[in-house]
Amino acid sequence: MKVLLTIISTVLFAAQAFPQSGRIKPAETPKPNFPRSTVYIPTQDKAKSSKPTPTPIPKTDDEDVIKVDSTLVPIPVSVLDARGRAMTNLKLADFELKVDGKMAEISDLARSETPIRLAMLFDNSGSVLIAREFEKDAAIKFFRRVIRPEHDLAALFSVATITELEQPFTKDISSLTRAIESFPPPIGATALLEGIMLASDYLSGVAGRRVIVIVSDGDDTKSDTTLEETLRALQVANCQVYVVKTTDFENYKRTGMRRGNANIRQLAAERRMLEISAQTGGTVYSPVDEKELDEAFRQISAELSQQYILSYYPENGTEKRGEIREISLIVKTQRDLTIRTRKGYYVPKK
Repeated sequence: MKVLLTIISTVLFAAQAFPQSGRIKPAETPKPNFPRSTVYIPTQDKAKSSKPTPTPIPKTDDEDVIKVDSTLVPIPVSVLDARGRAMTNLKLADFELKVDGKMAEISDLARSETPIRLAMLFDNSGSVLIAREFEKDAAIKFFRRVIRPEHDLAALFSVATITELEQPFTKDISSLTRAIESFPPPIGATALLEGIMLASDYLSGVAGRRVIVIVSDGDDTKSDTTLEETLRALQVANCQVYVVKTTDFENYKRTGMRRGNANIRQLAAERRMLEISAQTGGTVYSPVDEKELDEAFRQISAELSQQYILSYYPENGTEKRGEIREISLIVKTQRDLTIRTRKGYYVPKK
């Protein structure tokens, strides 16, 4: 009997020692400690690929990253009268847009206060030895004249056998100038088309007017990329291309004439630069001296500061995936005008 009482007392004591629910509260599962991640906001739909994702080029803290609607097709437009003066008083109703020959609605019209995101491709290959100092002066003067530090960002690439990012996006003109002045002597082949594709990819992740300026003779002796692939990359990234071509300067230095005895390669390079600039709404300048160089920069600066930016949203279900759609734009209310704009846009495959 004493043994039974002892057992009962032990059980009662144990029951009092635990919570009344009779359950032991389990330890909390620790929360996973995930590292902070960077969110990349694409500006275009991209096709899925089994290829590894390339390491992105770093961008500086100066960059203003803004989310962009992936369906928007921006259409920068420069309108000049018969005397070459910019038309700055046009309204949305003055423009008529056609896509693949069919009337299309323009959703909005803005002026050129939109910030510029610019990438310069500086040819540092062996083919531009004669124009080397001319190119450097051209690049430095361009940045000083065109870039508005309170609004714009610019990056600098050197192009030779490979393309190098020499200065990531910055608003500091002195940083761009130092990068240009520290270039090594020009040497090697010219992979210009591959450089253009790299610059367009670099620009594709930022909001603003995306502009590429090429300072080069336009020759390409290395790229495996085709002109068609390059144009598609530019259209996907919505880039506008201006070219400061150094060939005429080189000819002038050699012969005292603006145009020398152009060979097949020079003619091909000239046609290539004309095609790229025309398809993206830019233009080509061929200065032979400092005076003409200053005038080229004045015109580019004026054009970028006086552009109209039209917005077009493609209709759902009508897109031709994997194709370039043709753009035609006119000012229906006036005649004898020069209109410079992109000639199409690329619809990525899904």
